[in-house]
Amino acid sequence: MDKIISLCKRRGFIFPGSEIYGGMANSWDYGPLGVELKNNIKQAWWKQFVRQRSDIVGIDAALIMNPKVWLASGHLQNFSDPLVECKKCHERFRADTIGNQVPNGYLVPNPNSKNKKGKCPKCKGELTEARQFNMMFKTFVGPAEDAANMAYFRPETAQSMFVDFKNVLETTRKKIPFGIAQIGKAFRNEITPGNFIFRTREFEQMEIEYFIREKDWKKQFESWLAEMYKWMDFLGISKKHLHNLEVPKGELAHYSKRTVDIEYDFPFGKKELYGIAYRTDFDLSNHEKASGADLKYTDNETNEKFIPHVIEPTFGVDRSVLAVLCEAYTEEKIIPPSFAKGGGAVGDIKDDIRIVLKLPKAIAPIQVAILPLSKKPELSKPAFELYKELLADFACEYDETQSIGKRYRRQDEIGTPYCVTFDFESLEDKAVTVRDRDTMKQDRIKIGELKEYLKEKLVG
Repeated sequence: MDKIISLCKRRGFIFPGSEIYGGMANSWDYGPLGVELKNNIKQAWWKQFVRQRSDIVGIDAALIMNPKVWLASGHLQNFSDPLVECKKCHERFRADTIGNQVPNGYLVPNPNSKNKKGKCPKCKGELTEARQFNMMFKTFVGPAEDAANMAYFRPETAQSMFVDFKNVLETTRKKIPFGIAQIGKAFRNEITPGNFIFRTREFEQMEIEYFIREKDWKKQFESWLAEMYKWMDFLGISKKHLHNLEVPKGELAHYSKRTVDIEYDFPFGKKELYGIAYRTDFDLSNHEKASGADLKYTDNETNEKFIPHVIEPTFGVDRSVLAVLCEAYTEEKIIPPSFAKGGGAVGDIKDDIRIVLKLPKAIAPIQVAILPLSKKPELSKPAFELYKELLADFACEYDETQSIGKRYRRQDEIGTPYCVTFDFESLEDKAVTVRDRDTMKQDRIKIGELKEYLKEKLVG
């Protein structure tokens, strides 16, 4: 994990937030390459689940909603974690991570925890009684900071899709089953965030609310679970690193009848990557009751009116980025060319480590790097012209600094699938050398054929 965090900062994927001011706990900023990777994941998700499906439409809703939304949804009453504080060092922890909460508020040992006695993990001091801590961020709308103007940053993207259900239904005339999709930020005042970008207080979700008839929920649940695995396969996440956790009834969210957490083998342990829940008709029924709006669906063929039930597949954007980085990060032992050819002094020959991000080509931040062999004008000028020509079709980078070997290594570390080297022979034969990131195999390709060659490799 430390190697991945180091690479992310060194190569411009992810930086510590507010670093020049000493940082802010568990705050992270996406750098030039990180934002490209993140956007590529979001765009691919939108393409797969919205644009290429006739049964799903998208929305982009406000981050701050009418506070009545969160009362109707149950978040004001139920969206909380048990909090305990150490009486000695005053560190705060989620009670369920260090002990089981019992009705009187005290803790008993958790058999699944390394902290068998329920003591402070930091100083072994005595802990306070557990109390419920609501995780929603409060703010105020308008100039007066009083209860009448209190509002909340949304802790999930789901509720806006339920609140907008009627408008979407009337404007799109979709028939059940159909879904509403959204990509957007959510905010949770986590007690113990951590593990890099795995758990943060500000994060992004890709989420679908899929509206169905109650009788079809089991079939739709399994169908959507399979769709989620297809998506993870696209991201290059190996099935051997994935595990389905059937959430026990006693641990289900207040709205759920069934939830499956898809866990991934992160370097810090097996943790939730995605989730899928059967939310029944809980949300639409509650919003209809609280708002007075008619949120029923009418079957035009039978005139039957009913509140649809919902299957909710949820995909965390930041966790997607982290899983992709973990899966793609590779260290390979390679033999320097001089050794392979029998050259060089024996004392200078040793195995070398190549760090490479084997990202899926479709989501790599840079697809093609144009590298003139030297900075001499007779090479750099035509190489830069080639770079500008390729920009229309591919995500490209031009680099003429350092030796060609070091430039190859940098492109390997940021996951660039293909490097195109413009050398002195290119001036004569009008061809360039294309190097494959994963195999390091090199092909000599005519410049006039290069665009089609790359399209075939990158698009298929």
